[in-house]
Amino acid sequence: DCPGKEGTGGRKRNLTLLRNKLYMGQRRRTEPVVESTTTAGDHGSLRRSQSDRTEYSQKLQEKMAPQAVSSAPATPPQEDEEEEEEEVRQRMMARRVKIIAELLQTEKDYISDLDLCIKEVIQPLRNMQIARFDVDGLFSNIELVHQLSSKLLSLLEEATTDVEPPMQIIGEVFLQIKGPLEDTYKIYCYHHDEAHTMLEYYEKDEELKQHLRDCVQSLK
Repeated sequence: DCPGKEGTGGRKRNLTLLRNKLYMGQRRRTEPVVESTTTAGDHGSLRRSQSDRTEYSQKLQEKMAPQAVSSAPATPPQEDEEEEEEEVRQRMMARRVKIIAELLQTEKDYISDLDLCIKEVIQPLRNMQIARFDVDGLFSNIELVHQLSSKLLSLLEEATTDVEPPMQIIGEVFLQIKGPLEDTYKIYCYHHDEAHTMLEYYEKDEELKQHLRDCVQSLK
């Protein structure tokens, strides 16, 4: 009842209240975030939601994986494709130009050989007028072959001279001269074996053989 005793009791009550507050504060800090009122069903729903997301992510990756491969362009982009096509076209055109040039040069060389054969072999043998030497039988229609080859070369030059490579129509030339080519070479090929047999016979004659040697030497 004395003032001293009241002061002591008041301090005790204050200490008790302070301890209670400290205890409640410590308890709040150590309690789990999910309140105890959360039911087991709520935890199950949370776990299923996470599982569903994981499963969906896996399926999405599996589904997108083949699409990523298939959607990836198997060929370069359009611009690269156009550049590649243009490069291929230029290579093919360059090759075509070389083939046409080789065709023209081959025909020129062939006509040059025919010229030499007619001037250095056929005409001199004819001028000899050897009765037992059948010059026309030996060389068949080679002069007609020469004329036709000259015509073919003229057409090829006409189709290529001052004409841009893409506009050079070579196939048309051969279609145009197809008939005469067939008729002329049909005769030449038909008499080829006979001419070869005739040449073997002439080579057994020393005089005729010497004439042939002179002609060959003139060609060289």
